[in-house]
Amino acid sequence: MTGGPAFELRGLTKRFGSVTAVDGVSVEVARGEVVALLGPNGAGKSTTVDMLLGLTKPDAGAVTVEGGSPREAVDRGLVGAMMQNGALLGDVTVGEIVDLVVSTHANPLPASEVIARAGLENLVKRRCGKLSGGERQRVRFALALAGDPKLLVLDEPTAAMDVDGRRAFWAAIREYAAGGRTVLFATHYLAEAEDYADRVVLMRHGVVVADGPVAEVRAAVSGRVLKAAVPGATETDLARLAGVTSVQLRAGRAELACADSDAAVRALLAEFPQAADIEITALGLEEAFLALTAEEAAA
Repeated sequence: MTGGPAFELRGLTKRFGSVTAVDGVSVEVARGEVVALLGPNGAGKSTTVDMLLGLTKPDAGAVTVEGGSPREAVDRGLVGAMMQNGALLGDVTVGEIVDLVVSTHANPLPASEVIARAGLENLVKRRCGKLSGGERQRVRFALALAGDPKLLVLDEPTAAMDVDGRRAFWAAIREYAAGGRTVLFATHYLAEAEDYADRVVLMRHGVVVADGPVAEVRAAVSGRVLKAAVPGATETDLARLAGVTSVQLRAGRAELACADSDAAVRALLAEFPQAADIEITALGLEEAFLALTAEEAAA
């Protein structure tokens, strides 16, 4: 199938007893998009992913993946999933487990290509039980790629990876997505969502509270961030300044979230004329995330 979205969630609802984990979620993702699924603990992300993969049946609503049901898409090898705590066989080598999973797919990537894409060339003969946490994540990534899926679903994919490992991982994801593949990833590293996602879906209490490009989600929250070196100031002093909504102070450098940055900078210079190295920037994704989830919690 060449037309239509990569997947579509329509009015998904899932309840566990008296708790509604997912409440009427509707999301459509086009082929080739890299989408970050964000939200605090308990937002409904994992349950949504489980329904997308066909691991959990919704109480209401429907899921379509590559034009069919989740089960059909998985059976056809159209979906690959990298789950954070997916078990690996400790007594087999990396090469053996990749060969095994490749052999289960009808139209797999060659094992050598899977190993190269995941950066496992130097680990082929190592037993999985001897791998570090970051190395295990790379093996899980390789197994998700084995069937050459159209849709790749990643749960906290860079957990336990070091900086170099994360950089290499995202380079591989970009290469994968460049071929028209679709990626959905859930992460607590908001900088990764900001740097690598085309689009952000933000959930809170089982509902979608923001959905769009990173710049659009940032723009949904008004305000700016003022940063300055302010010798002698305390957080209490800075919190009293006009236009300031919150304050962080580290080693004499202040970071002020501002509802009115013009008023804040005037008040700062009037109160602390020695203030220097002043910067004013738009809110980042992390600030937008905090503001949107706080607003939803208070609603």
